[in-house]
Amino acid sequence: MAIITTMMTGDIIIMSDEQYHLSPSALLRQQSWLSPAFPTGSYSYSHGIEWAVEAGHIHDRESLVDWLEADLRYGSGRNETLFFIEAWRCATEDDCEKLLEVAELAAAFRGTSEFALESSQQATACLATLRRVWPDRVVESLSELLSERSVPPALAVVLGARAAGQRVPYGLALPAFLQSYVANLVTAAVRLIPLGQTDGQLAIAELEQAVLIASAQAEHTTIRDLGSAAFMVDLASASHETQYTRLFRS
Repeated sequence: MAIITTMMTGDIIIMSDEQYHLSPSALLRQQSWLSPAFPTGSYSYSHGIEWAVEAGHIHDRESLVDWLEADLRYGSGRNETLFFIEAWRCATEDDCEKLLEVAELAAAFRGTSEFALESSQQATACLATLRRVWPDRVVESLSELLSERSVPPALAVVLGARAAGQRVPYGLALPAFLQSYVANLVTAAVRLIPLGQTDGQLAIAELEQAVLIASAQAEHTTIRDLGSAAFMVDLASASHETQYTRLFRS
């Protein structure tokens, strides 16, 4: 992969199997929205990993990578890719009515109460910051419609719509979103297992291919392809709700 900056426009062209045009400001904003410094409170959620560690299902880097790869391929992580890309498509087509339908489905399509909390709390914080710092017409409209219907926002939908508004190609926006999803859970596992920082980075590196595959597969899916077969991920989240000692909110 090579990165070329054009002299006339300053746009960044990323050369890979496909060419993506991305302005420098869009790249910076995408990085900001997915940064640990962005105030969504993502550090306080483990997506059920806290229980999986206590139960012994996750106990080292290898078992962590297996768990997260299964989530990306078959579980809630896979569904997040579909919500993200559908929101991106709706925002690109300026179809606010369909975007609202996707957002309502994303809010309801949660296997446990903690998964619902994890998504809605982060999305609410994300929306508040985006509206104040990087306002966008489509996201503003989505926020108002969800508020009118008392529907909690979903993080994948908010970020997918905003990436489209910034004209970040989905072929770049979606892998970046999934990478931040994985990185946050690995960070939680580093504290819980515990793992060293280097092992954490090795886990993220080992999951790169799974992130890219999940992103590529999402391109050929629609909202009708939603579904989960990673039962243990949902079970871990449900069990975490009654776990006696907890560091994380999910």
